[in-house]
Amino acid sequence: MEKRLIAGLEINKISLKTLLFNKTMLIAWIFLGFAVAGIVEVLHERYFLITANAWDASAHPGSREVAEAMKAAVFGEGGEVKREAPWTLYIVNYMYMLYSGSGIIFVVSLSELLGIEMIKKTAAGFITLGLAMILAGLFTISSDLNLLHIKSLFFSSNTKAAMWMMLPLYFVYILLILLELYLLLTKKIAFARKVALPVLLLSVLAELAEYYIQSSLFSMNEARHLWTTYPLITLYFLISSVAVSAALMILYSFLVYRKQMPDTEFRPLIRFLKKIALYCVVILGAYEATAYLFVDKKWAQIILFGDFRWYFLTYLAFAIGLPFVLLYREHGKYPLKILAAVSIIIGSYLGRLIFVYGANAYPMSDRFGVGFEKYGEYEPIRHMVFHMPSNGEIFISLGSIGVILAVYALVDMFFNVSKVREQ
Repeated sequence: MEKRLIAGLEINKISLKTLLFNKTMLIAWIFLGFAVAGIVEVLHERYFLITANAWDASAHPGSREVAEAMKAAVFGEGGEVKREAPWTLYIVNYMYMLYSGSGIIFVVSLSELLGIEMIKKTAAGFITLGLAMILAGLFTISSDLNLLHIKSLFFSSNTKAAMWMMLPLYFVYILLILLELYLLLTKKIAFARKVALPVLLLSVLAELAEYYIQSSLFSMNEARHLWTTYPLITLYFLISSVAVSAALMILYSFLVYRKQMPDTEFRPLIRFLKKIALYCVVILGAYEATAYLFVDKKWAQIILFGDFRWYFLTYLAFAIGLPFVLLYREHGKYPLKILAAVSIIIGSYLGRLIFVYGANAYPMSDRFGVGFEKYGEYEPIRHMVFHMPSNGEIFISLGSIGVILAVYALVDMFFNVSKVREQ
């Protein structure tokens, strides 16, 4: 394949047809089609719906249809962010994609600092996958934040808010990831060796700062005691994310590196990732076994014995129980490791959904300054408080998979990041 050398990088010459219509991109286009459909639906609901106003209410007193339309005018509909449920599938998908991608970068960066050769050889592919997931998470949250109003983050920002702190952090963090990827791909070996250590250190510190600030976004939300009383929430995010990341790296290794690496190298790679996944699953299981002793008892009742109990039990089975059984054997068969990885990936997504939707089921606030409101006060509007995600949210979340596939495929076609490299 013909190549060009630019700034120390070998870049493949790719035809437009190959670039846009290879197998991976064709799958990506399908998922991106869902994203477009979701965005269209959200924009329609935000800017083109005709909603009722006070004149309609006075002209049609007692009308149920007008009452529902008034609710739409106040709270929003479908894909719009709502006052009664501002934490929805957008946040679930954002957390999952961004934390999992960051977890991959964290594992790779830390492994490179520790000199683990098997990760050094496969680092470019792993980092590209992590970057693609981070961008997919940012794509999801951009739909939630409303891009047409994102200028307020720059011109009328609350610099004391954790949300605003994420903005500069992402700029720095993504630049560090790109620089780390550049150092892995560049032909300027002497330069790469000179700056690799500080870049890796900064990358690890940025990842830890990201987990801390993200956890602050939740722990400062006093209206939801599930989050404010969650013990060591930063550690919870870190451990659960690394567990998913290790599972994703196992699955990715079987899809990409199995045929490239001799068995003498591939087995140690899978064994290393399996150990990370197993240790994180054990720690996560211990955490879940004790966390609800500290959580607000009413919320613990909802999650453990209320409407969320079957979701929670399924999460424990898929994210902790089944993976532990499958990964515990030191020399288990490859299909069992793949099944364990898939189980962690699916179960952890359900865990994120419980974490977000569970806290949103019965919101409380101290708006009167006399303590948190009683749970019973929300019973009459419970159907409004907890509801299933809209089609727009589902389509945009599915579309984030297309973002992952497209970003990874494009980078791989130009730079061959999926190839095993001797460092």
